[in-house]
Amino acid sequence: MALKATVFKATLNIADMDRHYYADHHLTLARHPSETDERMMVRLLAFVLNADEHLEFTRGLSTDDEPELWQKSLSDEIELWIELGLPDESRLRKACNRAKKVVLYTYGGRAASLWWEKNHNKLSRFNNLTIIDLPQEGTETLAGLAERTMSLQCTIQDGEVGIGNESTLVTLTPSRLYPAS
Repeated sequence: MALKATVFKATLNIADMDRHYYADHHLTLARHPSETDERMMVRLLAFVLNADEHLEFTRGLSTDDEPELWQKSLSDEIELWIELGLPDESRLRKACNRAKKVVLYTYGGRAASLWWEKNHNKLSRFNNLTIIDLPQEGTETLAGLAERTMSLQCTIQDGEVGIGNESTLVTLTPSRLYPAS
């Protein structure tokens, strides 16, 4: 018998001073049985960093032809495709061919560095690709905020992200790998 996804509810109060975006979002996330709290919270962080009323979670791990999150136009064109982790170059190529903009959030510390060393030459040909590395200690600490029902305050200013609940604040600074800033 297959295990079922665990449902999480998140209320996000987002104040993104870098993009001048201020909104509350009420989200439902389904965590696949093989997904860790860290990965789920990285998905939530990716939402925060790209928040928009049209941004939505997809079926994610359970399907190969969809990203973790996407934003579509009213004519069903993919405007933004968001991937997580350390995907194969062919997956990113496919994403870049299907979407106007692709953002990859890598995490995992040394593994992410090794992945980037191996793949940066192949990926440098994609003009619509942005790769951002999330610090390992930040994503691991972020996992500690995972609860079935979450109410999180999210602030972004000068490239630094703060996400917290009533008792804990996690601060991290994503770094851009590609294109170089």
